[in-house]
Amino acid sequence: MYASDGQRSPGRKLLLAILIGLALAIPLFSTWLLVYDRQSQSDEARASITEGWGGQQSISGPVLVIPYRTTATEISDGLGKTVKRTRNVIKELTLEPEAVEMKTKVTPQLRKRSIYEAVVYDANIAGSARFAFPPDLARYGLDPATLDLGRAELRFGISDPRGLGANPRVRVEGRAVRLQPGGGSGPGRGFFAFVDAAPLNGRPLMVAFDYDFRGNSSLALAPHAGDTHWAVSSAWPHPSFGGSFLPGARTLGAEGFTADYRIGNLALGRALVSTGDKGSSDITASTASDGRYAAVAPAPGGTEIASIDLIQPVDLYSRVNRATKYGFLFIGFTFLALLMFDIIGGVRVTAVEYLLMGAAIVLFFVLLLAFAEVIGFTAAYIVASAAIAGLNTAYSAAVLGSWKRGYVIGGLLIGLYAVLYILLGLEAFSLLIGSILLFVALGGVMFATRRIDWSGTAPA
Repeated sequence: MYASDGQRSPGRKLLLAILIGLALAIPLFSTWLLVYDRQSQSDEARASITEGWGGQQSISGPVLVIPYRTTATEISDGLGKTVKRTRNVIKELTLEPEAVEMKTKVTPQLRKRSIYEAVVYDANIAGSARFAFPPDLARYGLDPATLDLGRAELRFGISDPRGLGANPRVRVEGRAVRLQPGGGSGPGRGFFAFVDAAPLNGRPLMVAFDYDFRGNSSLALAPHAGDTHWAVSSAWPHPSFGGSFLPGARTLGAEGFTADYRIGNLALGRALVSTGDKGSSDITASTASDGRYAAVAPAPGGTEIASIDLIQPVDLYSRVNRATKYGFLFIGFTFLALLMFDIIGGVRVTAVEYLLMGAAIVLFFVLLLAFAEVIGFTAAYIVASAAIAGLNTAYSAAVLGSWKRGYVIGGLLIGLYAVLYILLGLEAFSLLIGSILLFVALGGVMFATRRIDWSGTAPA
């Protein structure tokens, strides 16, 4: 016959606790999947909130595109003969400005639907650009006489044109120009204007622009100039700066932030002039072996941007997700305390009692998720931890036959919840603190059980 629970050896009792802990991995993993599912629902809800408002915006330009005529030679072998044909083609010269000055003011707001919320913004960008032909234009193999300056296009890019304001304003040489949707004769999203670039023959061409747009979560700039100066200000207190370039100067505070970017074309790794077939704008310039500039396509994904994310400081789903990963730590420490009462204190703890207390610990993470979506993470953490600590304290007092022993279990849980909250806030040191905690716990268990006969075969 099998030994009763009270007659089990300490080793068997330890094995029982381990097996029940492993069985609780199933509901713990299900809780983690629940967090992932709720996060996916939150992302869908945020996308629904921002639908029609404007996406994560990336702006670029202005650039000046000038068509020109040239000849192309084709060589073909027909019927055993080499045939050489020359035909006239139209290509495009893309001229980036020598200097661009831009100021952007971002006005954020939180939009809510049910328990979900998303960050959206209204933005205004105002600036000026100066265009000029480089003195070494002839090195591009271009004859200035072939440039059709009267049919030039001034192009501005924006990743989601739905967010554009009603009346963008662009002035060339002090005169307002009529804007058209799209990327002109080339690919791209945004707007453009037909302009007369004849002043470029003798002096720089001056452009001024001012337009409003809307977006959500983030704003980015793809610089296209010899010298780009971009100043950004916003009332949002929690920006995150990313992309290929960081601001040279910035201020952060409870009332918002400012950021100042200065980016040169040498840092971008391309010249201000490029040539390509008509309708192709993804062209950069490089130097050919004969010293002339040749047009080549950039590597995929080569667009470099400066980006600003308007982040929310507390992402409750990521914090609940991280907390759930510490579930085994809670189960392990609680079962360890019960095991010590069972082995050293002589109090009988059955498999069902292990299982019920472990289930309560798993329930903590479900409560944390449910309350955090409604009242916020910190308040939810206090409510959930107090509820589960109180429940397990009362139950363990009944199981262990003493409120003092119950208070030990309750104090252990409260201490664990406090340590976990600290770990969630100190992400950089969470591994260090967690490993030290485990070391101390292991040392304490080894000391307390150093005289125990785990096999239960030693003579009385």
